[in-house]
Amino acid sequence: MDDDVREAKEPHVSTHDLYVTGPREPLWQVPASGAARFNWDYDDGRDRLLALYQKGKDKQWDGAKRIDWDLEVDPYDPLGTPDEAMTLYGTSYWDKMTDRDKGDLRRHYTSWQFSQFLHGEQGAMVCAARIVESVPDLDAKFYSATQTMDEARHAEIYARFLHTKLGMLYPINDNLQSLLGDTLRDSRWDMPYLGMQVLIEGLALAAFGMIRDTTTKPLPKQILAYVMQDEARHVAFGRMALRDYYTQLSDAELRDREEFVIEGCYLMRDRLRGVEVLENFGIPKKEAEQLSEESEFLHLFRKLLFSRIVPCVKDIGLWGERLQKAYVDMGVFDLGDSNLDLLMTQDEEIAEQLDRERFEAEETARVAEVEGAIEEGASS
Repeated sequence: MDDDVREAKEPHVSTHDLYVTGPREPLWQVPASGAARFNWDYDDGRDRLLALYQKGKDKQWDGAKRIDWDLEVDPYDPLGTPDEAMTLYGTSYWDKMTDRDKGDLRRHYTSWQFSQFLHGEQGAMVCAARIVESVPDLDAKFYSATQTMDEARHAEIYARFLHTKLGMLYPINDNLQSLLGDTLRDSRWDMPYLGMQVLIEGLALAAFGMIRDTTTKPLPKQILAYVMQDEARHVAFGRMALRDYYTQLSDAELRDREEFVIEGCYLMRDRLRGVEVLENFGIPKKEAEQLSEESEFLHLFRKLLFSRIVPCVKDIGLWGERLQKAYVDMGVFDLGDSNLDLLMTQDEEIAEQLDRERFEAEETARVAEVEGAIEEGASS
């Protein structure tokens, strides 16, 4: 493709012009601490991690090709969200809104959600690179290198969706930025695993899954299904590495990490209210917070969001009394017995089924095209 054609197809649009409100700082710098670790023992490594590394290599894909970007998206109903799922539904604000206003609200909510996904994926990319640098085991370095590429692909895909289909972005949520900063500033090599692989990625996976399973729109469904196929490996990697390491820690060291998890879970719970969206519609912040807290849909959403985190935290050996009490307070304690392996297997199967359906549809279309050409030739 020559340069003129490329420019015609891919006009440059500054992200800054698409932000609803601009980021406080265009470049966020987090001071790094901790050691870069080299391992000169090139042994065989752990079979489970090396198998995951091989899978990570085998499952690489191109977001520009695997996803059908020609699919149209209505920016005022990008996900097919029902009225009942909107925070303002049933309030006096909703009653005063025109259909156009409601469509604009849907656009803003989807932009806000996918913007947080985008910022989280960039954070995951940086954390995965930090793990390559700091983790002492070579097999873990190998796998983290494949994950870094995965996260770059995810950030690319979410950015493209927001730029070309919605034309709108939101800055990173304060709570997400706070947890990401705490994760990156910690000098202990296991903290990027715990903060990113278990908390941020675990929460994102549940949010991705809920939208994937409820959206009626094919493009966001494809994006979420394919991203989740990668993320299933990432969470498995974090579980393996941390479970092995945490058996070696003292009770005091485990308690310290449990405190980090408790604080992180409360931050993540409070991150997903979308108060910023309501503020942009002229609703004062305190009232927006109250409306969000009263939303039945948000209560259900929150509980489902912890369906990936709680069983993972329990599995890696962080299950002290204070942590259990925090999960009781959040109403998610019973999720500790969820079958995480089954959820991850389903994530992979859904992506593979989408591929099969797309290939079958494309093959059917090709056959019809060939048969049509044959018939046209015969008649002429």
